[in-house]
Amino acid sequence: MDFPFFDGPLAQRGIGIIAPFDLALERELWRWVPMEVSLHLARTPYEPVPVSMEMAHLVSNSQHLAAATRDVLHVEPEVVAYLCSSGSFVNGVVAEEALCKVICDAGAPAAVTTSGALAEVLRQRDLRRISVLTPYDTELTAKLHDFLTELDVETLSSDHLGLGGGIWKVSYRTIAERIIAANHPDAEAIFVSCTNLPTYDLIEPLEKALGKPVLTANQLTMWACLRRMELPIVGPGEWLREVS
Repeated sequence: MDFPFFDGPLAQRGIGIIAPFDLALERELWRWVPMEVSLHLARTPYEPVPVSMEMAHLVSNSQHLAAATRDVLHVEPEVVAYLCSSGSFVNGVVAEEALCKVICDAGAPAAVTTSGALAEVLRQRDLRRISVLTPYDTELTAKLHDFLTELDVETLSSDHLGLGGGIWKVSYRTIAERIIAANHPDAEAIFVSCTNLPTYDLIEPLEKALGKPVLTANQLTMWACLRRMELPIVGPGEWLREVS
């Protein structure tokens, strides 16, 4: 008697994820990868502070990132991603590149950050004028503008939710309305920051309605990982498939 399923499951390929301690959207992350890819999560240490400049600095501590990288290496991920928008843009472009080096120096075969993934797509698509939506306060949102300026990208319009916590609880309706309101007619794309803000099911309908790319933090991070693994991308975002 032949039992072909005894040959085992589909060969697994891994992505290591370093997430801030408050990440609540693990299920959304899995929607961005094909069946043969497993995600292995490590978290930064808990910090009793609201979402803010202070938190962005704390969750991007190099020692914490190195330790989290080592925590996932024993399952042999092909790439390790620092899944955090603010932590990877708060200190600028050079600092984002340094975070990738910290992860690789800790033993990762390749490294990605959320803001680095954003920079890659902006360069690949030659996007120079964008709109921005963040869940942060004014001060932290301004740091994203500074990061984009370093990339020679102009922020034509911007909106922010001013949240200090519970970002994953924001409804799709509220997020969609704020994305639409944040859009500038001359913007070539809209970037929605924060890996803890749910966006997966909004991307396709908003791209159709607005006629431009809607770039989101989890989308960009996971697709950057898949490109390094030479795997096809999955999930919504027709405007980005040409560069993947």
